[in-house]
Amino acid sequence: MPLTRILVADDEESMRWVLSKALKRKGFTVDLAHDGRQALELIKDNCYDLAILDIKMPGINGLDLLDKVRELKNDLLVVIMTAEASMKNAVEAMKRGAYDYITKPFDLDVIDAIIEKVSRAREIAGQVSSLKQELKERYQVEKNIVGNSPAMREVYKTIGKVAVSDVTVLIQGESGTGKELVARAVHFNSGRLGKPFVAINCAAIPRDLLESELFGSEKGAYTGAGERKQGKFEQANHGTIFLDEIGDMPLDLQAKILRVLQEQEVTRIGGNQNIPVDVRIVAATNQALVEKVRQKEFREDLYYRLNVVPITLVPLRERRDDIPDLAQYFLERSCAEMSVHSKRLTDDAVTLLSAYSWPGNVRELENTIKRAVILSNDPLLTPHDFEGLTPAPDLPQKGSQEESLESLVDMKLRSSMVGVEKLDKGDIHAMVLEQVERPLIRFILEKTRWNQVKAADILGINRNTLRKKITELGIELKRD
Repeated sequence: MPLTRILVADDEESMRWVLSKALKRKGFTVDLAHDGRQALELIKDNCYDLAILDIKMPGINGLDLLDKVRELKNDLLVVIMTAEASMKNAVEAMKRGAYDYITKPFDLDVIDAIIEKVSRAREIAGQVSSLKQELKERYQVEKNIVGNSPAMREVYKTIGKVAVSDVTVLIQGESGTGKELVARAVHFNSGRLGKPFVAINCAAIPRDLLESELFGSEKGAYTGAGERKQGKFEQANHGTIFLDEIGDMPLDLQAKILRVLQEQEVTRIGGNQNIPVDVRIVAATNQALVEKVRQKEFREDLYYRLNVVPITLVPLRERRDDIPDLAQYFLERSCAEMSVHSKRLTDDAVTLLSAYSWPGNVRELENTIKRAVILSNDPLLTPHDFEGLTPAPDLPQKGSQEESLESLVDMKLRSSMVGVEKLDKGDIHAMVLEQVERPLIRFILEKTRWNQVKAADILGINRNTLRKKITELGIELKRD
């Protein structure tokens, strides 16, 4: 935005006249004030791009006026003038938020240089503002995280609540449910917009390299360390670090993450200097951290420091109503990305996609749609384009419970063998428990008209345990 209107405040009439003449000659609109009080009233009533204030004025001096400007209009750039060239005045002016500081007497060339500098700063600020808005629009929740199921609406509300603060967030959900997308939405809708978002997958990096990736290293710290290396925490300074799959992090590194949370500083490998970092931590896991804490595989103190605000992403099979919208979203995006003529899903194809269990969740659905767009020459995508997808076994309506469990486990093993999903230790046990436990708890809650005390009594568990399971399993509470 171009510089157009300037306020000059000085108790010396000659100074006001000289500056007004020089600035008007360059095409600026100039308002004049003979003391601090008049300047304050003008600032309240008008919009200025720049204010040039004398430090010594009757009524309100320039420094006190600067404080009031910061309260009223924080985006107004202020240049302080003074006839006393003391370090104290200069330091004080800059501490209080002055854009620049000049000493009388000065040549008009100095004012020209300041005007040019201010104009350039405003131009850069405008570019940054546009970039921030572009990034914010790009990562708006409603544009990038698709779904209108009750579970997803809760996710949207939580993102909106936590984005404005710096609280630590723990995102839990199966692989492929979109945990990084939620982490990015938290960052790009926060006050850290425009600052770094740094993601690191704790499960994808070998243990001996993970520490240097996170905290950096000094030259010669280990074999092959030929130069100083900045870690992810330093790279994310003033921004957000996303620690994906934190459940796989070794215990000794967990202790160091806890220290970062507590002290807000890191130490590079081989170094002895504590480096301050201002970083928001968003962590994610596809594992049951509570169980890992119980088995002493995850630090309890770190778990509670991370789990300040939990966000649970339910599997796609538990929000089937979102599948048609997701499929359409991925279809349009895939066609655009690959410069393919628009395609459409037939009703039968949508029915098939909605009936499939999606062990790989949203990521598998996206890749399935993309593959169909690439391979099909027809503008209509039919069930034929999604061969291999079979409706999910229903638990426990079809056949005996044993048969349903067998189908469910068989599906899990098949998806593991074809590389759709990694099969972890205890994965099947946790999955089956969740499949049985969630509908059971929901059924009892419905029968007790959502009275948690009665439901806990019927289930034979403590009320606090029930509340914890409701949160972990993503059960939406209703009120009759």
